Amino acid sequence: MTLPFDPATIDGEDFGEEEIVLETDHESAIEHVRSICSDVGFGFPTEFSPAEMLNEKVDADRDPYYVLGACNPAVADRALDATGGDIGALFPCNMVIAQIAPGKQRVYHVSIMRIARLLGMVEETETEEMDAIIAETGELVSETFERLAELDVAIDE
Repeated sequence: MTLPFDPATIDGEDFGEEEIVLETDHESAIEHVRSICSDVGFGFPTEFSPAEMLNEKVDADRDPYYVLGACNPAVADRALDATGGDIGALFPCNMVIAQIAPGKQRVYHVSIMRIARLLGMVEETETEEMDAIIAETGELVSETFERLAELDVAIDE
């Protein structure tokens, strides 16, 4: 399989990469992200700790790492139509909260909508709709990260 793009030519903006560091404990960071995402219109059909699972199953000794599977149902419905259902393989839009040091949590996100477009998942007749979806989800994610940056625990890295 060949990719429809050269990975060396893309940067974080191409796939909607966002990140911020919060100076707080891991559980508080998860609650901040969950609360702000909820306020801007995301729900959470799934959430889990890969670190806890791996530490338990293979004695991985991983630092706290949590995934909030965020979803805006109305946008997800449109994205399924625009990709002939293929984007479901990437659902949900994940917000990762990873401890990078005690009391420091990295919040990280990439846009599955942008990734779907990069991978050529968009139906030919739906490119304009996918552009609208990408714009809308980009605004929701930007608002999320702007609100996280306004927290007293947000730090510049």
